[in-house]
Amino acid sequence: MDEARVRRPVIVWDLVLTIVLLLLMVGAGFVLFFLAFFLAFASDSCGASSVCDSDRIATGMLLAIVLPVALGLIALVAAVVMLVLRRLAFWIPLVGIGLMVGGWFLGAWVTSTGVQPMAP
Repeated sequence: MDEARVRRPVIVWDLVLTIVLLLLMVGAGFVLFFLAFFLAFASDSCGASSVCDSDRIATGMLLAIVLPVALGLIALVAAVVMLVLRRLAFWIPLVGIGLMVGGWFLGAWVTSTGVQPMAP
């Protein structure tokens, strides 16, 4: 009975496109990881013209560092699983990149809420 089961054929264009998009996703992850450290500059105005919550700034930075990496790893594993199952997988890195960018912006937003300008 096992021989009666037919394996799906390899979809070559999907395999090539998925690999290219996964490489782009990894590159986007490195860029987002690098940019997350620039969120530390949000605290530059603390004390002079702003009241800052340094714990919130640190939490936002941590989110901007960890979320893109975690979401990228999840997308990478999901894409490999879909390729092994011979299902269309090209869309997974695209969704992964979108989620990674969204995670970075969530961290940037949390960081920005830690800086409150002083009233004149």
